[in-house]
Amino acid sequence: MRAVVVKKIGEPEAVEVLEVPLPEPGPLEIRVKVAAAALNPADAAVWSGFFASPEEVEYTGLGLDAAGTIDAVGAGVLLKVGTPVIVFDAPALRPTKAQAEYLVTDLNSIALAPEGMDLTLAATIPLNAMTASMALDHLPLRPRDTLLVTGAAGAVGGYAVELARTRGVRIVAQGRPEDEEFLRSRGATWFVSRDEELSDAVRRFVPEGVDGVLDAAALGAPALAAVRDGGTFVSVRFDTLPAPERGVSVRHTAAGPEPTRLAHLSALAEVGVLTPRVARIYPLSQAAEAHAQLTRGSLRGRIVLVP
Repeated sequence: MRAVVVKKIGEPEAVEVLEVPLPEPGPLEIRVKVAAAALNPADAAVWSGFFASPEEVEYTGLGLDAAGTIDAVGAGVLLKVGTPVIVFDAPALRPTKAQAEYLVTDLNSIALAPEGMDLTLAATIPLNAMTASMALDHLPLRPRDTLLVTGAAGAVGGYAVELARTRGVRIVAQGRPEDEEFLRSRGATWFVSRDEELSDAVRRFVPEGVDGVLDAAALGAPALAAVRDGGTFVSVRFDTLPAPERGVSVRHTAAGPEPTRLAHLSALAEVGVLTPRVARIYPLSQAAEAHAQLTRGSLRGRIVLVP
């Protein structure tokens, strides 16, 4: 089969497509025929050497998110071949991962795909929606409390706005001026432009500061300044965590395999509560070009590879 891998640290040009052995599922594992796999910043962390050097092994696979159909099952698996699933392939360093024609993973990493949804869209759900959901769980917010979401039109931020709305939270969404209409349609109570000084802009609507921040844009200290004394700040990146001040609790969140949560998020997408977004689709053969586009940013929605 073909798989997207890196053999050495470098730029996106280090990404290549190799012919590798077809993996076989072991006990409590399934093999998925991948219909689509999404790109995420975590992929760039692999080929740039943030996690570990691929030079320590022959090659390292890329991809955390996939959607496809079950192609084969290992011992103890009751799911049927042909079942559509979404996959959160969490381990960062393995020889082959989600960006491949086939993927072997365990039962804790999958959920049924949203019924009726194109699998290209469904592939964008696992990592980003899981991250947003887990981050919100770190924020002790009650209905009518206020939450600032930075980078609210991004992949994690967009899901965070939609999930926070289901909890009855009032949301200050930060984004580009052209994002305002989308964010209000997804549940934002107020909108602030990323071109404004963040704390001052937020306090126009919430003079005392918001009860919590989900810092999806990894702004750090400028976002912390918008939190009221004693509030909560959560970031999706540990390397941009600001120092705690004014009694504000500062936390980091990272998504991990939780099949029940993933199934719940898939169900929310199925009924339209979550809005998967695909910005651009590339064939697997153009993986290096797709990863180069990922580093350029500016897209709304995920880049997706299709075998």
